[in-house]
Amino acid sequence: MNSTSSSTHQWEYDVFLNFRGEDTRYSFTGHLYKAFCDKNIYTFMDDKLRRGENISEELLKTIKRSMISVIVFSENYASSKWCLDEFVWILECRKNLGQLVLPVFYGIDPLEVRKQEGKFGVELAKHEKNFKDNIRKVQIWRAALKEVGNLSGFHYDNDCLESKFIQGIIKWISSTTLNRTRLFVAKYPIGVDSCATKIEKILNIESNDIRMVVIHGPRGIGKTTIAKAVYNKIFDAFEGSFFLENVKERSGSNDGIIQLQEILLSNILRDGNLKVENISRGINVTKERLCHKRVLLVLDDVDEQKQIENLLGKCDWLTPGSRILITARDKDVLTTLKQDPLIYKVDEMDKHEACELFSLYGFQKNEPEEAYLQLTNQIINYANGLPLALKIIGSDLRRKSLSQWESALEKYKKIPNKEILKVLKMSYEGLDQSEKDIFLDIAFFFKGKNKDYVVNIL
Repeated sequence: MNSTSSSTHQWEYDVFLNFRGEDTRYSFTGHLYKAFCDKNIYTFMDDKLRRGENISEELLKTIKRSMISVIVFSENYASSKWCLDEFVWILECRKNLGQLVLPVFYGIDPLEVRKQEGKFGVELAKHEKNFKDNIRKVQIWRAALKEVGNLSGFHYDNDCLESKFIQGIIKWISSTTLNRTRLFVAKYPIGVDSCATKIEKILNIESNDIRMVVIHGPRGIGKTTIAKAVYNKIFDAFEGSFFLENVKERSGSNDGIIQLQEILLSNILRDGNLKVENISRGINVTKERLCHKRVLLVLDDVDEQKQIENLLGKCDWLTPGSRILITARDKDVLTTLKQDPLIYKVDEMDKHEACELFSLYGFQKNEPEEAYLQLTNQIINYANGLPLALKIIGSDLRRKSLSQWESALEKYKKIPNKEILKVLKMSYEGLDQSEKDIFLDIAFFFKGKNKDYVVNIL
């Protein structure tokens, strides 16, 4: 997959409908299109009957700009050169842009498509006679039909109501478009994109190896924000992807772990009814159901390797090309897994970025007001390049007077803002007992002392 196209591609349509107009335009496909519109699924349906003309450049662009292509295979589908050319282009977009393809077999056996038997075999034989001077074209059609015949799709026969069949397709499409929606990153993503670009290069999604990357740094440094930006850049390149937030917080009990397993599986497999009975079963189901998929998984806020093992086992089943992205305070969170992780450390913001971020929250513009410049610099030094602290303090001081700023800054030096204190407390509680003891020793006896001096004593 081309990494440039994957990181910048935007969808214009949720669905592109590929079908033979004379077969289903005024019956099944027409009903399907109306049902999509009723559910606010933005769909492109060509409203012209095509006979023998070449596909326009504009229509090819429309296919490229559609998240999902639904191909309605009907009895006479293969007789249409137009349908087949359009269909080949759809599979090219699937390969190069990560688009999804949903085959719908309407009144025809999927085996006829894959093996090119029955009416499909007859029509392709006719094409071979008509294209003696360009037999390669028919070979491409045959290869494409074989490929799509191996994809999971929907098969309609007369054993069920058409309306119920259509509702099944809508449920699948709705779930899929939701899962392929980009994540909200941040109100003011200052400095985020440059970090995300560096991590994207480390992940190198064009490589067919398996890569795990740990994004590490202290709380409030922006690890989750950066991970969301990376996810948005690359998730379209994978067969399945999911961003699992707050792993540590939600792994506090067996029920919480099982719920995380179910959320992960149901979102990647698009099966809202999927349930697992216990943690061990959940690990095995994950391995069995995802081992044939090229997946992107983001596990956010991990502080123990066991949390990863409860979701993914030993990670020795991952399909080549898969990527695992983990945010953690500790870079050594994956010490014993078979797959050696790559490491990316998130550094504190430089003063220019910190000033811009604080100003956006404090003044709603890119730089501070002249009268507040000295206090702004003091606050930036106090925040020490932590985006979360800059955001909280900037929001707290917005529209307040100079005297209120001065009073607040003195207070922050003695007692941190309660939201910042909450984050610091979470970091403290994440330490083991000996680390807590060391932390308290430093806080009570070594404040302001030289680092090397304190390290030697401890």
